[in-house]
Amino acid sequence: MRKSLVRSWHDFSRRGFLKTSVAALAGLAGWKTLAKATQQTQAQPHGMPMPGNHFHGRLPSVDPESFPKLDPRKFLSDFQTGTVSRLSSGQVVREFELIAVDREIEVAPGVFFPAWTYNGTVPGPTLRCTEGELVRVHFRNEGSMPHTIHFHGIHPAKMDGVFELVDPGNEFVYEFVAKPFGLFLYHCHTVPIKKHIHKGLYGTFIVDPKSPRQSAREFVMVLNGFDTDYDGENEFYTVNGVANYYATHPIEIQSGELIRVYLVNVTEFDQINSFHLHGNVYRLYRTGTNLGQYEITDTVMLCQGERCVLEFTYDEPGMFMFHAHQSEFAELGWMAFFKVLPKPLAERIPL
Repeated sequence: MRKSLVRSWHDFSRRGFLKTSVAALAGLAGWKTLAKATQQTQAQPHGMPMPGNHFHGRLPSVDPESFPKLDPRKFLSDFQTGTVSRLSSGQVVREFELIAVDREIEVAPGVFFPAWTYNGTVPGPTLRCTEGELVRVHFRNEGSMPHTIHFHGIHPAKMDGVFELVDPGNEFVYEFVAKPFGLFLYHCHTVPIKKHIHKGLYGTFIVDPKSPRQSAREFVMVLNGFDTDYDGENEFYTVNGVANYYATHPIEIQSGELIRVYLVNVTEFDQINSFHLHGNVYRLYRTGTNLGQYEITDTVMLCQGERCVLEFTYDEPGMFMFHAHQSEFAELGWMAFFKVLPKPLAERIPL
């Protein structure tokens, strides 16, 4: 039976890893060489792999089949819209089910973390509705600790997810009208909050405007981190829960295609996280609650709970990186690529 990382990698720290990496990279190249050098200078439990966070060599590949609950490829555009009914008044009722479950997850190749999850994944499912709809979230706690769900946005006090602790084996129904439109998140608000968030109880909540946004290819990206030795510092930083996944599995898009990213930061133990796009700029809509006001930039800094909507188009094909513009975060798992494909021949304008 495999051991979770919190039990088997207790001597490993991110500071030690980075210090060793800098020295090793001066004269060493490649994943295996770096891992060997690190093992020589730092206590490393037998059989534990090094995190794939350097581009001097080939990154370790992650097999999507090893993630039976969370496939990072599908998660990007897996928008859960629930089940729909109508009240006698005609108002749409949209219902979701969230279940708190304790589950070991794989945050990097061969690295396992004992998480608390919504529906078995970290992040939890992306919930999507339209402004003005009545939202009902049926929450059942099958975990080992009391939990709640706190939704960002407007709702009654009794639906705030602070006082109505749901003990293991119990249920609670959150009900509120979705407003305003924009990009929000949900997370457990049980004390100690930092532990319940760090262990994985969070997800994205999108409220669409009644008049839809411009048609685009849409992705959800949740920025998070994992303190795998519980020293108050993250050993891994990820997008959607798996370190370097979109570096080893670049996201394919088309040149000329409008891309919209719903970006949410839920990183614990660090004051900010960030998103930097290479070879391009994007329209930055803060919180997504305004369709007309935006700024043009290539880097955004977000505190925990902050979020924004990014829109951009690549004109030229090629491989373009995006990553955290904190070098430490990037080297510990938060690097990724867009693989921009040429326009189909039928769509090209003849010279």
